[in-house]
Amino acid sequence: MSDKKPDNVSDNPGLLPYGSNVGAPAIVVTDIQHWKEPRVMSVNQQFEDKFLELKKKYEKLIEEYRWNDLVYKAKFSFEPVIGKIYHLYYNKEGKIFLSLISPSEWKFEHIGSFKYNHDNNWIKI
Repeated sequence: MSDKKPDNVSDNPGLLPYGSNVGAPAIVVTDIQHWKEPRVMSVNQQFEDKFLELKKKYEKLIEEYRWNDLVYKAKFSFEPVIGKIYHLYYNKEGKIFLSLISPSEWKFEHIGSFKYNHDNNWIKI
């Protein structure tokens, strides 16, 4: 004689994650789509907002880098003083140089004005 039990018999039916007999309540999967969709949209919007914020910061950083690179590559024969404003120009040969002279006092093509700050960055003003 075999001790094998039928498939629908369990020693501990209360511990099973499913009904073990025909009279057990039906397992119904609840539709949580109405709960999930607005939350997914909200989270996606939060990620998009953060991404756009980071993208703006990145673009600003790249622009600051390019201006600093341009000023540092320009010709100048003086040591800049922190907090002072300097002006970037093209000379007659098309080369870039930095000067203390403002655009209203000069006839060269003005590229931009910059303030030299304490962390050695040139801030375009």
